[in-house]
Amino acid sequence: MPLAPLTSDKLYHIAALNGLSDACKSTKHLTPLDEIVGQERAQHAVEFAMSIKEKGYNIYAIGRNGLGKRTMVMRYLNRHEPNGNSHTLYDWCYVSNFDDTRCPKVLKLPAGEGCSFKKDIENLMKRLVKAFPLAFDNELYYSRAEKLKSELTTKQESTLKSLTKSAEERGISVSITTQGDYQLVAMNGKEPHSEDSFAALSADDQQVFENTITALEVELRGIVRKLTEWEEQYSDKQQKLDENIAKEVVGHCIKELQLKYKKIADVKAYLADMYADILDNIDVFLEENEEQVALAYASLDKKMPRRYQVNVLVHQSDTRKFPVEVEESPSYHSIFGYVENATYKGTVFTDFSLIRAGSIHRANGGVLMMDAVKVLERPYVWDGLKRALRAQKLNLSSLEREVTLSGTISLEPEAIPLNVKIILFGDYQTYQLLQHYDPEFKELFRVTADFEDDMPRNDTSEEQYARFIASIVHDNDMLHCDRKAIARIIEYSSRQADDQNKLSLHSADIANLLRETNYVARASNATMIRCSHVEQAMLNQELRVSRLKDHVMQSFVTGTTLLDVHSHAVGQVNALSVIATSDYQFGAPSRITATTAYGNGEVFDIERSAELGGNIHSKGVMILSAYLASVFGKTAKIPLTTHLTFEQSYGGVDGDSASMAEVCAIVSAFSGLPLRQDIAITGSMNQFGEAQPIGGVNQKIEGFFDVCGIKGRTAGQGVIIPESNVHNLMLRKDIVEAVEKGEFTIWAISHVSQAIEIFTGNAVGVEAEQGFYPSNTVFGLVQSKLNALRR
Repeated sequence: MPLAPLTSDKLYHIAALNGLSDACKSTKHLTPLDEIVGQERAQHAVEFAMSIKEKGYNIYAIGRNGLGKRTMVMRYLNRHEPNGNSHTLYDWCYVSNFDDTRCPKVLKLPAGEGCSFKKDIENLMKRLVKAFPLAFDNELYYSRAEKLKSELTTKQESTLKSLTKSAEERGISVSITTQGDYQLVAMNGKEPHSEDSFAALSADDQQVFENTITALEVELRGIVRKLTEWEEQYSDKQQKLDENIAKEVVGHCIKELQLKYKKIADVKAYLADMYADILDNIDVFLEENEEQVALAYASLDKKMPRRYQVNVLVHQSDTRKFPVEVEESPSYHSIFGYVENATYKGTVFTDFSLIRAGSIHRANGGVLMMDAVKVLERPYVWDGLKRALRAQKLNLSSLEREVTLSGTISLEPEAIPLNVKIILFGDYQTYQLLQHYDPEFKELFRVTADFEDDMPRNDTSEEQYARFIASIVHDNDMLHCDRKAIARIIEYSSRQADDQNKLSLHSADIANLLRETNYVARASNATMIRCSHVEQAMLNQELRVSRLKDHVMQSFVTGTTLLDVHSHAVGQVNALSVIATSDYQFGAPSRITATTAYGNGEVFDIERSAELGGNIHSKGVMILSAYLASVFGKTAKIPLTTHLTFEQSYGGVDGDSASMAEVCAIVSAFSGLPLRQDIAITGSMNQFGEAQPIGGVNQKIEGFFDVCGIKGRTAGQGVIIPESNVHNLMLRKDIVEAVEKGEFTIWAISHVSQAIEIFTGNAVGVEAEQGFYPSNTVFGLVQSKLNALRR
């Protein structure tokens, strides 16, 4: 019984939109979908990871670009605010460590209070800058300071006066300079002794003077020590006076802040340290040393002492909003932050106020999303990320120091506790590489969100897809799509999925098509997107990328590529193949020929011998060789050597989708029966001759149909495909119409013997018990010819 060809209803799955009510005339009447359609598995994985607070439950989102991975995660986070589920947010500030300025301290404040605290400290500094000079520039301070100074002066003068009087009584004059030098001179009455008058004295008198001077020198040195001690005591008293005044000023100004922040332990401790430090650095506020003060005030923003600034690293502007950061350029500095340098009067310096936050600081308490490949491409980023996740804290270290191992002085800020979920977006290859080469990856990214490429197609999913289309229309402020346009886009999605019963989940493709369709509709001054606009947008898309297809088809027009689509030929068959570029693929038929010569049954693959055939193609040839041997060589070797090749193929050939075509060509060469050239075939096979599915079936059929149009169309032309590929058919409208009119035929076969029967018009034959085939069948004819050669 001859095999019935496929009817036109099997070639295309029309979107009836039974899931939509009859009242729904366009996307205007549809509720936009607030989630990514068909990604329930990935969404459950994200929900699970976000619910687990333990270390290591970060997410690796797997899938090709355009599946809406990031959009799905963002929409989930916007709908399900985890902030109410024990997620406490904080502001993080860096302040000076007054004991060690190289190690700034970190302050943890309730969310939203960081900038308020910074402003409070700035106001405090403004008050102190004004209050200190006033406190030290008034009559009360001057009188108290003058009193201390006069007490010291009185004591010093009294002591020196007493020494001078005692020396005069012993005939010695004492003079002391302001530099602390002193001179003791023997007196001759009221005048100092000259050298001559002193020499005229007796030796005893001279000795008396010398002994007296020596004794006075000893006494004077003791007095000098006392003077020094009194100076120190005066300095201490003066400092004590200054401190008491400073304490009164600072205590009065800071008291309000201490009350305001008494419940925040970190801030309370910092204010106490700052209080003590201000007392030790009053000169900064009094501007006693201009150079020192200038450097102390050198700032990139406000005029206040740098050591008392507050560097708000992270400020939660909305305390109710869950922080979500998307890092588009994940370099080491952009993620982990860095320390800037400032220049003042030729001096380069840095301090805690120049620490800058990275995206992981801003995402602390929330989620940080990055592209996995970009993370791995940038030096030191992956190691830094793992280090932070392992330790659950952020150490801001200089990348330059890690790279150069130099001893340059740098800051070592206190670490910030880290509570963040990292979501990496990547493909399967990157995921497998990380799994294989990095043992820590499994521990730090325990949740895999695997995004689907397609979803089952039914009335419910079509309704969801229509709402998904509506959401794109609403989000991008497009013209609304009518019912037929919605149906055509769903059919396009099925074609993209290469399956009548599935819908593609590559939302980027659908969004791009809608944008271009919207452009076409607006250009034609339409008020709504209609099916014709969708068709035109698809034609425009194809036109932009189909230059290579036009070039290949032109070779059939000019006859450069030889192909017969009308007659019969022995050992010659038209096979179907797909040519692909980076963004487009199309079908083009090619001729396969087989010739035989007396030999030992070997199938000689010319493509493989010329190093143009790939491994999969070679495997296909071996499989068909095994099938032929099982059919014709059970009792004796096949006495023929077959040479098999793709004609006019000058590039590489790979894949096994030509296996059945090659078998048909070889059987024709063995039997001498001609094959129909108006039929092309595609499909692989196993060792038992069973047809196996192949890819690109739509493009292959369309390619042969186009060539038939070029060469001249006849009613008998058609294509043979594996039965298992029928569900992949979403053919062009013109091909469906041609099949419906009987102008083109598509057969779906389950075994290569059915293809041989279609090509030759003869029965293949059923093997008898003795291993023989009836003589009036194709295999019977082959068997008789082979047996004749064997004899």
